[in-house]
Amino acid sequence: MSTASKEFLKQAAYKAPDLGHRAKLRWALDQAEIGFTRGKSRMDGRWESARQRAYEVKWEAINHLDQYLLQFEEAVRRRGGHVYWATDGEDARRYIVNLAKQRNVQRIVKSKSMVSEEIHLAEALEHTGADVLETDLGEYIVQLRKEPPYHIVTPAMHLSRTDIADLFREKLGAGDDDTPETLVAIARHTLRDGFVQADMGITGANFLVADVGMAAITENEGNARLSASLPKLHVVLTGIEKIIPKLEHLGLFWPMLATAGGGQSITAYNTLIGGPRQPGETDGPEEFHVVLLDNGRSALLADAEQRDVLHCIRCGACLNVCPIFLSVGGHTYGTTYPGPIGSVLTPHLRGLNDFGHLSFASSLCGACTSVCPVKIDLHHHLLQNRRNAIQETHRPAGERIGFHVWRWFMQSERRYGRMGRMAQRLLRLFQSMQLENTPLDPLRPWTRYRTLPPAPQASFREWWQKNRGTQA
Repeated sequence: MSTASKEFLKQAAYKAPDLGHRAKLRWALDQAEIGFTRGKSRMDGRWESARQRAYEVKWEAINHLDQYLLQFEEAVRRRGGHVYWATDGEDARRYIVNLAKQRNVQRIVKSKSMVSEEIHLAEALEHTGADVLETDLGEYIVQLRKEPPYHIVTPAMHLSRTDIADLFREKLGAGDDDTPETLVAIARHTLRDGFVQADMGITGANFLVADVGMAAITENEGNARLSASLPKLHVVLTGIEKIIPKLEHLGLFWPMLATAGGGQSITAYNTLIGGPRQPGETDGPEEFHVVLLDNGRSALLADAEQRDVLHCIRCGACLNVCPIFLSVGGHTYGTTYPGPIGSVLTPHLRGLNDFGHLSFASSLCGACTSVCPVKIDLHHHLLQNRRNAIQETHRPAGERIGFHVWRWFMQSERRYGRMGRMAQRLLRLFQSMQLENTPLDPLRPWTRYRTLPPAPQASFREWWQKNRGTQA
């Protein structure tokens, strides 16, 4: 069992029984569901057709990724921008850190970017002595707490208003007023100074539009627009899979992302930027860089079976409906991308040996697949990852022997019946000994949190042989 797997089990055992944590999460996810349902209703029954069209556009983009990325690069360079192809996280960090050193950058403002979290960019920049300020409100809150984001879209989903007020009192010297308006005003005062003083702005990109060579940034607070326009140097850090072929496709993807991510018809701020400030323009950076990150994505692209995982637009909808995410929370996964999409994607990016366990942390209910706006077949990919983990990684001897025994029983109807009768007798014996939830309980991993159901008097096979389908 890998270290990451052990830590997942440890954190899950701690978080699952925490009713206070679950209540905060349940409230947040209920609000997301209400918004999502309301958002879909505004599409007048066209949600499923929009999903199909989004799938088709992303299929075209991902299956011709080289063509569209080169088209994007050419357009950016034509306007005076720079494009760097980073093979992995270390390569991307090195490029951006060297850029900051060469330009003598002291202050950096950064909008929400899961890719920057993926490669631990902020920590690398801070090691150079630069001051890095997260400007998304949720990201700013978890930065003050020295935590990673909890959710792809809502980084501070696990915190209540009281938690945030206490944090602001401790870190920012705020007063006792914990109304949302006051808390936002406190954060705004701190963040506005950061925008004015920043030497470098770093953003992600929700989409890269190939035909016009522009990064499309979607947000609700205006912080990404300020991060891109006020500093002299702007860096866009993004995964290569964010490409879409044409500008007109934003007419589909912007409302789809807003609906799936927050139940909005469209987000408050949608920005297109594709280069440094041009003659006659009043704002924008003097220098513009795009870092296109691979970091395992090309290997996933080569896997025809799971290539559609790269369609993901990071809306977070699959997290919002996942019963496992509700039970254990975002930090338990120990990855940048939690929930169903993280459980599918992370083993490809960080290896099956260390993160293959995430694909087993699923009920396989299919809710994630049903809400995905680009129709990624998530629950089947979880099964495929499980298969690959069994075939490609070292498994404990007890597990391998157990499955061989199980397969032997399942290959014979007679053996299967005998196994069932034996299990019934063992369960009755176990319950008669009254060992449940004691140190001698062999089923303690189950009974520690659950009541063992009583042993049935007869198996279904026995019941059927007796009744022959004559009872309802």
